Amino acid sequence: MTSMLDRPLKMRTFSGLPRRRRLANNIATLLVTLSMAIALAPLAWVLCSVIAKGFNAVTSSTWWTHSQAGMTSFVAGGGAFHAIVGTVLQGLVCAVISIPIGILAGIYLVEYAGGALGKLVSFMVDILTGVPSIVAALFIYALWVEVLGFPRSEFAVSLALVLLMLPVIVRATEEMLRIVPVDLREASYALGVPKWKTIARIVIPTGLSGIVTGVLLAVARVMGETAPLLILVSYAQAMNFDIFSGYMGSLPGMMYDETTAGAGINPVPTDRLWGAALTLILVIAIINIGARVVARMSYPRSPRQEH
Repeated sequence: MTSMLDRPLKMRTFSGLPRRRRLANNIATLLVTLSMAIALAPLAWVLCSVIAKGFNAVTSSTWWTHSQAGMTSFVAGGGAFHAIVGTVLQGLVCAVISIPIGILAGIYLVEYAGGALGKLVSFMVDILTGVPSIVAALFIYALWVEVLGFPRSEFAVSLALVLLMLPVIVRATEEMLRIVPVDLREASYALGVPKWKTIARIVIPTGLSGIVTGVLLAVARVMGETAPLLILVSYAQAMNFDIFSGYMGSLPGMMYDETTAGAGINPVPTDRLWGAALTLILVIAIINIGARVVARMSYPRSPRQEH
């Protein structure tokens, strides 16, 4: 009678099966690595091009401290401080509105929804996922400007970007909360912990990493949008800290303005265009790094890690 210890040995030597498995594993590893290299090659090429062409602009003495007020497309100088401020304000207002609503909607769909209302919310999120930015901008223009009578402003742009940011956050929150083991919830309920506290203390911290990733993807998406800027507020070369009135500068708006000023032909707007593109990448990278650091610091720690 064959013992249990002899079976693995016979299985290893049967028909050269391990060799075929190793070959298949090596082929699969090679294909995955090749696919990753092909996917990263365009990204690396774009990143290197933007850094090479925008480096001179972002390293100038006035780029981070001056605006383009009084500058023309034929006079070099000025900076992108006005556009940086406008982009950060726009993204901040949009995030303040979108993140709480998106996370709460994701929690509702996972933990509470089960009837017609939950299906309706999920259906509306699917619709918003495919809405182009120009459609969202036209909707806000019709509602905010035409119907309610408010002026075109940076705040209206933020409202349009909320429509683009919400579905990304909702879906990211929903997917991360669904993969949290049910055993964690049941163990908490068994100890008499209320459902809302279980969600706040156990479920959300467990899926926080994925939620943060979804939020960052949403922020990166909306900070590069141009259509809402063109429809809901005009580009300004001077500083403006009032998001409720007046024209406002932004990095995507600055890139569009330099394109219309002759970027690609005139070297002055060309340098500003690439500088604005590199600045936008740096701003998004700084936001990503800062958000991940804050999220890592807020992760629940075991008593052993705290000591």
